Amino acid sequence: MNNGSFSEFKIFAGNSHPELAAEIAGKLDKPLGRCTVTKFSDGEISVNIWETVRGRDIYIVQSTCNPVNDNLMELLIMIDAMKRASAGRINAVIPYYGYARQDRKAKARDPISSKLVANMIVAAGADRILTMDLHAPQIQGYFDIPVDHLVGMPILAKYFKEKRLEHPVVVSPDHGSVTRARNVAEYLDCPIAIVDKRRPEPNKSEIMNIIGDIEGKDCVMVDDMIDTAGTITNAANALKKMGANTVLAGATHAVLSGPAIQRLQDSAISELVLLNTIPIPEEKKIDKMTLLSVAPLFAEAITRVFTNGSVSVLFEK
Repeated sequence: MNNGSFSEFKIFAGNSHPELAAEIAGKLDKPLGRCTVTKFSDGEISVNIWETVRGRDIYIVQSTCNPVNDNLMELLIMIDAMKRASAGRINAVIPYYGYARQDRKAKARDPISSKLVANMIVAAGADRILTMDLHAPQIQGYFDIPVDHLVGMPILAKYFKEKRLEHPVVVSPDHGSVTRARNVAEYLDCPIAIVDKRRPEPNKSEIMNIIGDIEGKDCVMVDDMIDTAGTITNAANALKKMGANTVLAGATHAVLSGPAIQRLQDSAISELVLLNTIPIPEEKKIDKMTLLSVAPLFAEAITRVFTNGSVSVLFEK
């Protein structure tokens, strides 16, 4: 375990998001740890740690985003390498936790993959998880080790508040995001509305109704992630059709798979605000997209974890 000396912790990065890892390390005035994560010719992952980690607090920054399975295996093997090198405490910093949507049995014979992934991370040797905006907060209970669950919505809410919208209303794009929308609405001191939708099959949604007054209002939609963007673009188009003045949208995790970029480009959304928990390639960046960094929040959390300070203040809305 650490001895309280601030120099006795190290930050390492896998291949999923080295830019974010470097930014977090920069905020902490630390260099990234020297390691290489490569593949053998048959696709097996190879990890080499090029400096001592014995007795140190280790923070491995790795989002389990696309390619999900490669990034997950990188994380597991890096944890195992640190454990076998006698690291003092191994902290898995996972800004985006993949498989989080498979958190329950929605129908007979479904797996609960998010629990399986949690078991794998613990079995590999992680001592603590540091993550942000899990798709379902109860996933914290899938781990038998401490989980610090950071909240990205205050970063988005602060940005929207600084825009000083004339007639704001926060809109939940579905019933599952109502609590999140209410928290943002409290920060903006404005009412909320709810999009009533149904999902006939995965990655497809149909708008049924809008609950709340949005006519002539500046609508701010918030969600934890945007994957194929069907939900949020359908909701935005419906809001605009029903009389909204402008539609802005914000999300923590920019998964942006399949037709997402084209849908967003063609939608009624005037500005899309995203956090950088997942790297966004240049070809997926569009003019209406604004990126905000989570590095300061993760850097502060790492500082508090290492110095045994309170992390709970960072969870506050």
